[in-house]
Amino acid sequence: MAQPAFLSSLRSRLRSPPPPAPLPHLQPRRGFHVELGAREKALLEEDVALKRFKSYKSSVKQVSKTGNVLTGVVLCACAYEIYMRAVSS
Repeated sequence: MAQPAFLSSLRSRLRSPPPPAPLPHLQPRRGFHVELGAREKALLEEDVALKRFKSYKSSVKQVSKTGNVLTGVVLCACAYEIYMRAVSS
């Protein structure tokens, strides 16, 4: 029994899928060996005018931990309130 031509071409395409093409937006625009330009170097330098706005890691960590504790306390209080209303009804 003869097979139609479109079935054989379909089977051959299903057996060997084409390799995926690299995505152009994920490729780096320039290699790692290229030196930074003058503008990039100027942007990476420390700015004296912005130094007073610099956040310090230890204080940021402490504020974050305090916020996490307060969030936990509020969630526990809400859960307790919901439980007490459910029990009393």
